[in-house]
Amino acid sequence: MKIFPAIDLLDQKVVRLYQGDYQQKEIFGDDPVAFAKAFEQAGAKYLHLVDLDGAKAGKLHYFETAQKIVENTDLFVEVGGGIREEATIEHCLSAGVNRIILGTIAQKDPEFTQAMLKKYGDKIAIGVDAREGKVAVEGWLEKTETDAFEFCRQLVAWGAETIIFTEISRDGTGEGINLPLYQKLNQLEVEIIASGGVASLKDIEELNILGISGAIVGKSLYDGSLKLEDILAASRANLA
Repeated sequence: MKIFPAIDLLDQKVVRLYQGDYQQKEIFGDDPVAFAKAFEQAGAKYLHLVDLDGAKAGKLHYFETAQKIVENTDLFVEVGGGIREEATIEHCLSAGVNRIILGTIAQKDPEFTQAMLKKYGDKIAIGVDAREGKVAVEGWLEKTETDAFEFCRQLVAWGAETIIFTEISRDGTGEGINLPLYQKLNQLEVEIIASGGVASLKDIEELNILGISGAIVGKSLYDGSLKLEDILAASRANLA
């Protein structure tokens, strides 16, 4: 199973939010490249980079940060937050970003999203952020009436190869994952990356046994409750 340490950027700082609330942020530093290098040195091969300012504003703010991480590490870097135009997708991919995450635009502009999935294939992931079972958009600030699971089913029909599913109510809480939710999502013929609430090695082990493709880990890394080396070991555990 792929493990994606997360770097969330807000006001030029590396932060973690509580349940996606911009007013409940904890600042961990101001050098995202240093964090990326440290994750790589600990054994990470993947990185999940989120532009929280961009998610709220609808325009990518931290392209240069993503570019610096690409230039200074060998990590597989995926970037999301406010990416809503093909020019931005092209710009990031040409700079060496490995995968672009489309979030709000996937809900608001199905035609554009389908076109990007068809053109860029596995270089596009769709971020589905759910609150109380409904899709949330605009940096998690706005809840729609769209059923999150049915939306994921629709994305598969559109040709999505990877869905990053975040349960907002658990994000940054250390509460643990909602395993039944991921059991349901795992029925879909798509790569599912779990996000939100990973709090223990048991969470990683259960996702691994379930066959989930990947997991994003944030708060538990930053507060020291889990070590990346241990998470990586749990993700590689022999399932036989």
